[in-house]
Amino acid sequence: MFKLIKLFPAEIHFNAMKYSKFFGGIACIFIALSIFTIATKSLNYGIDFSGGVLMEIKTPTTANIEKIRSDLKSFSPEIQSQGDTGDIVSIRLPQGNKDEAQIASMLNEVKSILGNKVEYRNTQIVGPKVGADLIKSGILAVVLSILIIAIYIWARFELPFAIGAGISLLHDVILAIGMLAFTGLEFNLTTLASLLTLAGYSINDTVVIYDRIRTNLKLYRNKSVKDIINLSIDTTFSRTVLTSLTTMFAVLAIFIFGGEVLRGFSAVMLFGIIVGTYSSMLLSTSILLLFPEKRIRK
Repeated sequence: MFKLIKLFPAEIHFNAMKYSKFFGGIACIFIALSIFTIATKSLNYGIDFSGGVLMEIKTPTTANIEKIRSDLKSFSPEIQSQGDTGDIVSIRLPQGNKDEAQIASMLNEVKSILGNKVEYRNTQIVGPKVGADLIKSGILAVVLSILIIAIYIWARFELPFAIGAGISLLHDVILAIGMLAFTGLEFNLTTLASLLTLAGYSINDTVVIYDRIRTNLKLYRNKSVKDIINLSIDTTFSRTVLTSLTTMFAVLAIFIFGGEVLRGFSAVMLFGIIVGTYSSMLLSTSILLLFPEKRIRK
């Protein structure tokens, strides 16, 4: 029989809570930097939120991107070639100050310029009102998801655990949005879905560690809460890191081979797995130490 290769020991012995203030400080610094980046650079809203026209066309031969860009210059298009053969082209036409009727008229004018030789594979028209409503709905979805998760943690554990989980989730989401603003990756409905997926993934690791803390609180009544949190992190370290690594490999494959459509989704997930692992193991547990021991042992 072959012996299993252990990449990580089953338990580590690292006094993590000795540096709880440091972990909290690092989190605060990155949250502040993310908010500053979002405020100064703003997000690169996709067609779903900003409104306009998104077209995908297929040309008979390899597309001449420069000619298409020149022909549509008056519309300020964003043009990108897709596919290995270069015959599939994505064209994004911003909304500007146009209403929905003007956007439809713009689409017809673009089609007349491109002609009948190209194949129109996909066309999306998003009006300004729809884009604004989607932004509001997206913000509401993220806020409600964090709130509902915190309520679930409160019901399953105690209020300090719910506060710790809620703050760590907020930390993950804000940093992910800050990363989108910093890199200029398009923020669209797919990217929004990745933020919600990230929240679900991150809370899974947090619940595992919290559950181990709760179990150890019952087993070791003579130990301090700080020692019990350290013990719980040590015994779940291997599981948390290996789960994160295997998930990262899967998402990395999507990032490399998934194309432009899934690029934003996979980029947010890759970044989120890293910050989510940190917040689950070190931030959510550090927050517990801000409460009196009797509130944790309740």
